[in-house]
Amino acid sequence: MKLAGRLDQIEPFYVMECAKSAAEIARGPLCDAAQGGRRMIYLNIGEPDFVAPPAVQAAGQACIKAGLTQYTAATGLPVLREALSAWYLQSFGLSIAPERIVITAGASAALQLACLALFEGGDRVLMPDPCYPCNRHFVAAVDALPVLLTCGPEQRFQPSAEQVIAAWDVNTRAVLLASPSNPTGTSIAPQELQAIVEAVRSRGGITIVDEIYLGLSFDARFQRSALEFGEDIISVNSFSKYFGMTGWRLGWLVLPPGMVAPIEKLTQNLFICASSIAQYAALACFEPASIAEFERRRETLRERRDFIVPALQALGFKVPVMPDGAFYVWFDCAEVCANSWDLAFELMHKTQIALTPGRDFGRAGTESWMRLSFASSMADLQEAVARLTSFLAARS
Repeated sequence: MKLAGRLDQIEPFYVMECAKSAAEIARGPLCDAAQGGRRMIYLNIGEPDFVAPPAVQAAGQACIKAGLTQYTAATGLPVLREALSAWYLQSFGLSIAPERIVITAGASAALQLACLALFEGGDRVLMPDPCYPCNRHFVAAVDALPVLLTCGPEQRFQPSAEQVIAAWDVNTRAVLLASPSNPTGTSIAPQELQAIVEAVRSRGGITIVDEIYLGLSFDARFQRSALEFGEDIISVNSFSKYFGMTGWRLGWLVLPPGMVAPIEKLTQNLFICASSIAQYAALACFEPASIAEFERRRETLRERRDFIVPALQALGFKVPVMPDGAFYVWFDCAEVCANSWDLAFELMHKTQIALTPGRDFGRAGTESWMRLSFASSMADLQEAVARLTSFLAARS
């Protein structure tokens, strides 16, 4: 069967390939307690160990019981768009018209819709290296060209306006950023983000910012949305991370007013609408008890970060930049093993710890970097450090 050539531009999602290997090992003798094995500790996948809070679960059940399971408008429930508008005002002091908010089937659908609406074959889209691999694959899937800008620890793994200006040419259409970022957990300083926006705007381009981890920012300096810099910014967000609704597959876009109708047309044809059940359930995210729970969880994640980063450094791994958001640590493992892919599989087999090698996340030396997710419990993090300590002692 002849397949579309665009598939050649999309690599496997190695994060998930590693996850499949970890699951296979977990089913085998190394993790069989009856054979003296120990359970796999999963620090590889970006999924909080928190589930949707009780009010959200109850709202979903009530929705099903009431029969509210039919299609919604392609742009989403008006009441949910209004709730998000109120959340932006309360959380960030931003007046975002509900009409600019489009509910999507997860942030992945949001990015797919934005790329389909904006990019054509030959368009260049600038993005940081390292970055979340699927972001560049969304660009490649519409035959546009992702252009990676090398971003080292000296700039917090985030691009500068100077880099954007230097890389811009006649075929460049947009920048696609993430703040806070996966895999680094770092944010773009507001003044630098504003400079990037202004540079892109002056060149007739578009700024798209993935803000799915914005609610999980630990530093007040970065608790600001890119939307404050103008109505021409496109923000991608999700109910998965801060709101703990990963499997519900619900996200949203905040769009320039002129893009709402085109995105609505694409949504009608490609998705019809996001899950009605997930939308009705998500309304309960904005109840005071739910918000209080989300804030408690954010503090729990901060505590985990404050434990695991110095623990990794004490073991000899380099963590050059403290993550200020999300739930990832991006660390250099070169002094232990030059190839993080090899180290990841060695750790799965010898310590039953699943980590994510840097292979997915870029081209600029990422083979010696690893991502650890501290979305797992403190007990798991502590056990992982103990196992790593024994592993490294045996290696020396």
